[in-house]
Amino acid sequence: MKVNAQALRRGNVVELDGKLYVVLSAESFHPGKGTPTTQVDMRRIADGVKVSERWKTTEQVERAFLDERPFTYLYEDAEGYTFMNMESFEQIAVPKDVIGDGAVYLHENMEVQLSLYQGVPVSIELPQRVTLEIVDTEPTMKGQTASSSYKPATLSNGVRTMVPPHISTGTRVVVMTEDGSYVERAKD
Repeated sequence: MKVNAQALRRGNVVELDGKLYVVLSAESFHPGKGTPTTQVDMRRIADGVKVSERWKTTEQVERAFLDERPFTYLYEDAEGYTFMNMESFEQIAVPKDVIGDGAVYLHENMEVQLSLYQGVPVSIELPQRVTLEIVDTEPTMKGQTASSSYKPATLSNGVRTMVPPHISTGTRVVVMTEDGSYVERAKD
């Protein structure tokens, strides 16, 4: 199905010159004078080569439709990450480059959305937020206001993030999987 270039979003799969590409980022530019364009960074599914394309926002692009299904994360090995379809109990290995930077947020029994094209995994959608524990942070200092200052902290998955001063080591917090930013203290 053809769609306007400006309608492309991260995770979409497009067909270009008979090859499939997964969209990594899409940004529309509207200059004061001239034609609006959409800059799209993509990764070729077959071999992982990154490509950058620029189209007029009204140009038509062939979008491939994917089979999106919920899968549960099981484990990591040399081939990549293994997920299981909870309906059919079939297991599928997903290469490390498909998951990318989001791999640090995977934990056992996490439910994710996998996009498959003809049975081959092409992209993954993690939950927007995950709950992790603070394993290292600076001690709380009296007199710091909780409103504007943040301090560095290391999460249980090794990611560093900025947290409010009242958060201490051992506290469970909710973070965004997209950028690792602190959201709130976990309610559990």
